[in-house]
Parts: sequence; structure tokens; C-alpha cells
Amino acid sequence: MPGLELFGTSEPSAPATTIVEVNPVSQTSDAPRNVYYNARLDPKNFLEGPLSLNPSTRLRQMLARPGIVVAPGICDGISARCALEAGFDCLYQSGAATTASRLGMPDLAIATLNDFVEAGQMHAAINPTVPVIADADTGFGGPAMVARTVTKYARVGLAACHIEDQVQTKRCGHLMGKQVVSREEFITRIRAAVIARDSIPGGSDFVIIGRTDSAQVLGMDEALTRLKLAADAGADVCFIEGVKTAELLKSTVAALAPKPVLVNVISGGLTPSFTCQQAEEYGAKIIIFSLVSCVAAVHGIRAAMRSLKKTGTDHSSAQGLDPKAFFEVMGLSEVVSLDARAGGTAFEVV
Repeated sequence: MPGLELFGTSEPSAPATTIVEVNPVSQTSDAPRNVYYNARLDPKNFLEGPLSLNPSTRLRQMLARPGIVVAPGICDGISARCALEAGFDCLYQSGAATTASRLGMPDLAIATLNDFVEAGQMHAAINPTVPVIADADTGFGGPAMVARTVTKYARVGLAACHIEDQVQTKRCGHLMGKQVVSREEFITRIRAAVIARDSIPGGSDFVIIGRTDSAQVLGMDEALTRLKLAADAGADVCFIEGVKTAELLKSTVAALAPKPVLVNVISGGLTPSFTCQQAEEYGAKIIIFSLVSCVAAVHGIRAAMRSLKKTGTDHSSAQGLDPKAFFEVMGLSEVVSLDARAGGTAFEVV
């Protein structure tokens, strides 16, 4: 299968087509490491030149160059438009947010692959040059399903996904009672994702992020071991969920260097409310704010509904945002301009 030849020995001189049986879990720290290496995706290749119009290539450029990547969590088209209006150059499609916005349900493995892909297709299409990092939960099944997930994500224009080591009946990483699969099963998921990416015709730059939820279950040492193994298996970025202190984040970054580290901040969750500046100072390369839009939406919509119920009008909650101004946030001018350029006359007056 295409992609398998890229799992070779860690020696730089090893032929790219060498196929090595990879079983890093059984190796001692003194044993030779078997690692994935794809010369085309080496970070050095993304250090120079203008930012690409391809979102996954652009994300690799952002990861290779100075500065932290800040990705606010989005939950629907409105939140995506607002994030872009605010000037963010990367977005994060949270699994919890997707489940809440599309199904009105909690993040307890209820949303399906199709739910995530349909949301991703819409988010990625709003501005196709802006990278969208999307939650892929556990990959939705065994290796074949993980591969299918990555392929579908890449095809709809998403730039990256993260795949975790929770059991299939997963839950939000900031809830208690989590269970994780074995090291072997986690690494199998990562390998399947990498092989699927490398099997996409034309050579995809899609970014694979390995996430572990094992810190709260098995401890930080095990979490770091799993992420090192995920990096060897081809993960481009490492994501440790539930880092509880700045010191732990710093030590995680140091232990995984030079692999980029993603930190997830949820107000009131397990991870402190690091600012973007603090996370960059501690060495993180990506910071996501998973529920920033969802929580704001709950507060805003609750207030509007209570006001409507109490006063009988939505005048105060509208805050002067008339329909045309609302549609401008949603891209009204772009659509009107396109119609006019094509020779249409339907929207000469709106």
C-alpha cells in the first residue's frame, strides 16, 4: 500500500523505500528507533517563500516559521465568519462544538464521521486558504476507518486533524472517567492516518496530530511515551490533553522537541487559562480555544431568549444589527459582487 515504504530506520542514510517492521513499544531506550520520514514533508521545506493558497501547506509553513499558531474554536458558519472577521488566520473545528451545534448533544461519542465531515466541508469553504484543524476523535473505528476519516477530511479541504487514544466510547478530554486504549492500538491509529495521507494522489500536505488523553489516566510519563511513539509513527504535531501547570507544559515541550506541541485551553477545564503569549513563552507551537464560540453563544443566546420572553421584543438583544449588517458579516458583499461580475442583475439592490 502506498505510504508504507516511508516507515524506515532512523538513520538518515537509510533508503526511502526500506520497509521495516515497526514495533517501538517493545524496544528499550537503547535500541535503534524505527521512525517515519518523508523528505517531502520535512519542515525545512516550508521555511521560505510566500504563504501557500493550499490550507494544509500553509499550516505547515506556519508551523515551520516563528510564532505561535492561534486557532479559536468554531462551531458553525456564524462563528467561523466572526473568527475570520476578527483576523484569525487559523481555525479549530472542535468535536465538542460540532456535536453541540449540529446535534444539541454533549461530547460523548455521539456525533458521527459524517457529522464532522459535513461541518468541516462548510468551515473549510468559507475561506479556502485559511487552515482549519479538525477534531477527528478516535478516528471512528479501526485502521480502515481511521484511514477513511483522514481521506475524507483532506478531500473536503481541512488542513489537519487530531486523533486520540481514548476508547471508542470517548468523552470530552476535560471530563472525568476517561479510558484509553493500549499503546499499540493508539500507534496503529496514527500509522493508519499517516498511510492514508500519503496514499492521496498527488501528494497531500495534510497535517496529522497525535493526541493522548492518558495523562489523567496513566500519568504524565505514559503520556509522553505515547506521544514520542506517535511522533515516530509519523505524527506531525503532538497534543497532550489536560496539561495542568505551566511547568508540565514546559517539560512536555522539552521532552518532545523538536516536534511541535499543541495545547488546548478551555476556561474552567483541566488546563490553566494560558494566554497566547504565555503558551508561546512555554514553547507551545499551536494553541486552540475549543469552546470559545460555543460558550459565548450559550451566554448570548440565553440572554436574548430571556429578554424576548420578558419584554416581548428582540430590540435590545439586536443591539442595532439590522438584517443587512448581519448578512454583511456572512459575506453579502462577496455574493453580490460575484453575481454582478457574472452579468447577473438579481442583487443590484439589496
